[in-house]
Amino acid sequence: MGSLELLEKLSYSKPYRDDRLKAGLWVIDNPEYMAEMVSLSVNPDHEYSMQALWSLEFVCRYKLELIYPYLDSFFAYLPKETDHSRLRALSFICELVAIAYYKKKDKILGEAFTRSHKEVMTECCFDWMITQQKVACKVRAMTALSLLGTEFPWILDELEPMIKENMPDSSAGFQARGKKVLNQIAKFRMKNE
Repeated sequence: MGSLELLEKLSYSKPYRDDRLKAGLWVIDNPEYMAEMVSLSVNPDHEYSMQALWSLEFVCRYKLELIYPYLDSFFAYLPKETDHSRLRALSFICELVAIAYYKKKDKILGEAFTRSHKEVMTECCFDWMITQQKVACKVRAMTALSLLGTEFPWILDELEPMIKENMPDSSAGFQARGKKVLNQIAKFRMKNE
């Protein structure tokens, strides 16, 4: 599976930023390969799946709307993944989608990001918060959940004590993001009282 052009771009062996970025920018310039990029990303058995996922993260950083037609595939795959390296990229994409939908009010995403997608994202993000994940995954989950909580307030009721309980024993990165998210939760509640 895979067109030769895309597979050639993904044939790098080490996750150097320049290689990931170069492949991602190539897909942005050649969006007809986006379906294949997503398909490779959510197929962990493919030889270039990890490279595809790393590069997909860069596609989403710079042109998030390219993933909108493939959100069904993305969210169908999301709960199946447990590998830390893969979850780092997947959690980042979740954070970008949540920011685009809730903060930037992206109208195109508004139609593509369904209630079912939100439920999967919520469940996965909570799983990442309570399991042994790397800090990058947890802080991205925290941000996505805080934004989802503006639509579904019960999420904030669960998230707030979880952050407070874990902050004392967590890394500086977790603590910094935790403080920021707790402040956002407090502001949201004051505004909506």
